[in-house]
Amino acid sequence: MTLGRSNSPAVLRIGYVPFSTALDHPADRRRFPAYARARGIKFEIARPDKAYDLVVLSEVADIAAWLNYRRGKLVYELIDSYLAIPLSDPKQFLRGLAWFAAGRHSRPFFNFPAALARMCRRADAVVCTTEEQWQTIAALCGNVHIVLDLHDDLIRAVKTDYRPGNPFQLVWEGLPSNVYQLDILRDVLRDLSWRHAVHLSVVTDLDRPRTIPWFGRVKTLNVAQRIFDHVTVHPWTESTWSEVITRCDLAVIPIDLHNPLTAGKPGNKLSLLWRAAMPVLTSDTPAYTRM
Repeated sequence: MTLGRSNSPAVLRIGYVPFSTALDHPADRRRFPAYARARGIKFEIARPDKAYDLVVLSEVADIAAWLNYRRGKLVYELIDSYLAIPLSDPKQFLRGLAWFAAGRHSRPFFNFPAALARMCRRADAVVCTTEEQWQTIAALCGNVHIVLDLHDDLIRAVKTDYRPGNPFQLVWEGLPSNVYQLDILRDVLRDLSWRHAVHLSVVTDLDRPRTIPWFGRVKTLNVAQRIFDHVTVHPWTESTWSEVITRCDLAVIPIDLHNPLTAGKPGNKLSLLWRAAMPVLTSDTPAYTRM
């Protein structure tokens, strides 16, 4: 990635705007902070009122605060395919207001994709995750790179026994906000369970805040049990997730292909499960089909 500076990272002042201040969000664990840790690059949590040689903005960085930043170079990570969703989509139309209400942005953007496009134009480099994203962003920024997640520290167990269990154990792994996608398998799972004993394990956080946090939290088990009766939710922890998954028979990644945001997801999850030597059944998104 070319940023026009030849200085060693060891002597640069580097800032990062994280998903979570504790750097415990999956995007923080698997993206820039993981790379910096592996390369011995020091960084600090960035503030827009300070000068840096380089600032890495995560996808949820406050665009309003950083659009006019001129005190250092900016790398903008745009992980999800928000630019593929038209403003006519109700969720896209309301997303700028929702992110403001959730505290991500310091002012509301009534045209969310236009705000992201402005951030891409301002950035000295943009990091994305799929070829489709690259084609869109390349028209906005001349320095765009596809980078997938780092999983080197996550694999603690690898599957070695492929004899099917009884009941047959399916497993899904991911963010609790995406558990709803298992609804794609609802009818299949219920039909299959009449003929075979099937159990579904969900490896994720036990609950999550609602889109607007002061509306409370959503329990993952409640969401999962509306989809399938025979389900267990296992808390996602770095030390145990691969052991839980590799005890299962088949991993599933159902994706809503009618939703440009979900259909445009990168191949991170499939790559991670393959590294654990898991057989995987996925929807045929462009990224998964290429892999």
